[in-house]
Amino acid sequence: MNIEIEEPKCIAAGHCVAAAPEVFDQRDDDGVVILLDGTPPEHEHERVREAALLCPAAAIILREGDRTHA
Repeated sequence: MNIEIEEPKCIAAGHCVAAAPEVFDQRDDDGVVILLDGTPPEHEHERVREAALLCPAAAIILREGDRTHA
C-alpha cells in the first residue's frame, strides 16, 4: 500500500487521525493532514482504508497493487 495526500483538498476534519493515528497527524497551525508513513505495515491497512473512506474531502489516495482508491 502506498498513500498520497492531496494537501490542498484537506479541510482539517481530523477523521484520518482518529482512524489511523500511527499513519496520519495534523499540523498544529491549521490542522492540515501530515502523512507519517506513506507505506504503512500491513496491520495498518484496514485503518488506512477506513481513514480514506471517512475523509470528507477525498484528500487521501491509496494505491494497492494495480488498484487506486481516492
